[in-house]
Amino acid sequence: VQLQASGGGLVQAGDSLRLSCVASGGTFSNYGMGWFRQTPGKEREFVAAITWSGGRNIYADSVKGRFTISRDNARNTVDLQMSSLKFEDTAVYYCAADSRWNVLASTSVEYDFWGQGTLVTVSS
Repeated sequence: VQLQASGGGLVQAGDSLRLSCVASGGTFSNYGMGWFRQTPGKEREFVAAITWSGGRNIYADSVKGRFTISRDNARNTVDLQMSSLKFEDTAVYYCAADSRWNVLASTSVEYDFWGQGTLVTVSS
């Protein structure tokens, strides 16, 4: 499956931003989906994950209560709604697909396919 992330940009602290990831080339509902982020010199960090149906999700403690992951299997999309953005949320954000459709995976090695990343910059 191919993944294309979009929606990044430059925002101010406290603002909101919505990232979207569209999948193609596979049956989207066969995959659990996740969002990760990465800053230069650091490892890719887990942000959020959602199961195939959207019925279950998990979040990193650093974003819990501020970010919301959702998916639309009819449109083959998974979104990340980010609110109350902080400077430390600045990163390249990646969407990823896990072929274990009903598992909430929180480590990058568990994911099989990755999008190209979209840059989010939060100014303080």
